[in-house]
Amino acid sequence: MSFQIAMIGLGVMGKSLALNLVDHGIKVAGYDLNQANRIRTLQEAASLSTIAGKGQFAAADDLAHLLSLLDKPRVIALSVPAGDIVDQVITQLLDAGLEPQDIVIDTGNSLWTDSERREHVYTGRLRFFSTAVSGGEQGARHGPSLMASGDQEAWAFIEPMWQAIAAKVDAAGKPIDSHQQGDSCAAYLGPAGAGHYVKMVHNGIEYADMQLICEAYQYLRDVMTLSAQEIGQVFEGWNQGVLNSYLMEISADILQQQDPQTGAMLVDMILDTAEQKGTGLWTAVNSLQTGCPAPSLAQAVFARALSVNKARRSLASKQLPAQTMIADYCLDTVLRDLESALYCAKLAVYAQGFDLMKTTSDKEGWKLNFADIARIWRSGCIIRAGFLHQIAMAYQSQPELGHLLLAPEFASALSERLPGWRQIAAQSMFSGVPMPSLTSALSYYDALRCEVLPANLLQAQRDYFGAHTYARVDQPAGKKFHLLWETQHRQQVER
Repeated sequence: MSFQIAMIGLGVMGKSLALNLVDHGIKVAGYDLNQANRIRTLQEAASLSTIAGKGQFAAADDLAHLLSLLDKPRVIALSVPAGDIVDQVITQLLDAGLEPQDIVIDTGNSLWTDSERREHVYTGRLRFFSTAVSGGEQGARHGPSLMASGDQEAWAFIEPMWQAIAAKVDAAGKPIDSHQQGDSCAAYLGPAGAGHYVKMVHNGIEYADMQLICEAYQYLRDVMTLSAQEIGQVFEGWNQGVLNSYLMEISADILQQQDPQTGAMLVDMILDTAEQKGTGLWTAVNSLQTGCPAPSLAQAVFARALSVNKARRSLASKQLPAQTMIADYCLDTVLRDLESALYCAKLAVYAQGFDLMKTTSDKEGWKLNFADIARIWRSGCIIRAGFLHQIAMAYQSQPELGHLLLAPEFASALSERLPGWRQIAAQSMFSGVPMPSLTSALSYYDALRCEVLPANLLQAQRDYFGAHTYARVDQPAGKKFHLLWETQHRQQVER
């Protein structure tokens, strides 16, 4: 029996992807250095293989055996840790007999620049491809969002399998079972680095989206003194409206979960220190490197970093004064305003992410299709949300849209909800409750709509101490001037 695809690495994600492939009628060969992982995958796949229409799974003893099981050109997916291990496995595959027409797919959490390097390094030796996978273990098993990129000819062999196993949505953009007919949340995005770059930005948006929900939780907890269960019920209601999303859904569930040990609410028993794996950091750094502002994404990274030093915060809570302005806020009004604020800030966060992708796409010549990106994020991935369907429609109707917030439907929604956003931002300041992502999103919005920023003074400061020159409003673009600040008459010269 010959197999259509191989999966190297049968840990949590690799096993889940392999089982998903088998579940959709695809014959999969697998390999893992850990024999227990091979046996576990074999056992779970065996229960699927007895069902009509399902695929088959075979475990190989080594890489040479694995290659012998596959149809040519061989399609091999790697689900191994990002970094040097990817290159080590590819080298071992080449030594085992990999051929130039064979396709190797990196499905790990690789840095996009590593994918670009690999495409160049392995040209002529194999066809390198990358697919960023979002959705975690459950997504990989039952329908992930797949961001594919690399050798375009290789996509013809990969596409039928990826389209089959990806998450699906109906015509209205609502998630459906991955076995049903619908729009697949898998797409070819461009050259090798594009898929992992888009996933990196996805993760940056994910950081900020999570942080915004946490800021709303803290506001309701500390300012409005609601219990965790009450906040969970509020979130449950919000999830039925414009804030519908996977992250809102799970947050509502988490907040209403009791601790099995104490009977208290579980969230109240969890230490308030948040960890991170680094993909949000990559996005923040890339924003700085490209000069494309994504302040709310960066603030979400900083918020996690600040949370880790619990001892310092405990000390500061006793020594640093709050000097808050206590006010009697109406709960119904606050809930209305906070829902508006959360929607506006969330929209600004997505706009920052899409602007970052556009900036890099233009620089790299990728020609990213932002309607496609929004479409494949509608289900399967962690940031899936109802309004991604509207984002997809906005980019579909205006492919050259310069900025998401300038789309008429979103500009109108912002105008309607802006008073609530400003009200919550002000109240958080008066109450001494930090909302870094929400307030930075508002500052971003205000800076974006400001025709004359104070950067004229800033550029004059730079010219004063460093002779960095400045442009003038009454001169053609491209002309630069410097004022001779240290001279008596301070004459202006053109540079």
